[in-house]
Amino acid sequence: MQQRFKRALRRALDRIFLPYFSHINTSGGISRVDQGVQVLLALKYRELHRDGRPLPGFDQVGFRSYSQNEEDGIILFIFSLIGTTNKKAVEIGVGDGTECNTANLIINHGWTALLFDGDRANVLRGQEFYARCPDTWVFPPTFVHAWIEMENVNQLIRDNRFQGEIDLLSIDIDGNDYWVWKAIDCIQPRVVVVECHNIWGPERAVTIPYRRDFNKFNLHPDYSGASLAAFVKLGREKGYRLVGCNRYGFNAFFIREGVGEQVFPEVPAAQCLNHPQALLGRQTRLLEVKDYEWVEV
Repeated sequence: MQQRFKRALRRALDRIFLPYFSHINTSGGISRVDQGVQVLLALKYRELHRDGRPLPGFDQVGFRSYSQNEEDGIILFIFSLIGTTNKKAVEIGVGDGTECNTANLIINHGWTALLFDGDRANVLRGQEFYARCPDTWVFPPTFVHAWIEMENVNQLIRDNRFQGEIDLLSIDIDGNDYWVWKAIDCIQPRVVVVECHNIWGPERAVTIPYRRDFNKFNLHPDYSGASLAAFVKLGREKGYRLVGCNRYGFNAFFIREGVGEQVFPEVPAAQCLNHPQALLGRQTRLLEVKDYEWVEV
């Protein structure tokens, strides 16, 4: 009886999720996947892995509930398979916290998070949003107004009672992203998400030079951040491997060595930078900033 029930449940889940994966393939993403569906998705991913069945790729699992693009779906996929330790996250550069890489985890999966943004108005809006949200008002994330630099990032994280192992670090500050990740040593995230500059190819490891007051809008919108190859090199130095990117190649996902290698092996940077948007950027946007000052790392 129990085996018949399991087989029936599996057939039912397949009917639900095979069309879902097919839709992801053709549409490139699904918006606002609700909490219940996300729970079922996580269970389905674990079942596929447990049974030795083929797992979908990053290009098949992406969806957006609160992330800018399909990062919510990729993050759910990763943690469904590697598990969590304490469901703690630190995100640097969240805007008002309603469109970022941790909001879905906070709202739909009960994570504890420390959020930073350099705009006070963003922080005030974010604090109000999480204070009113039915899923977070009892224990909202810690939202801090701060301009993040190499010199202050560790102290700011420690001052807000985050230290040691956490599950996720996400950095998107449109500037010193490489240097800030390089500086962070007070936490040991299992997964790191960084925004990289997809206009550089997979070989050039370059970043903007470090300036504490860097603001890309004072120079050129495409003069910011670092190439994927630069982050791959930094990740290896810090003990992380690249496991994939979002479809456009400007959000890169790293997992710490010793965590989930059998499920998420390292992938080459070139595999992440073949979308037409990235190829077009290399042919057009790169020309506008390639003669600015870049540091080879």
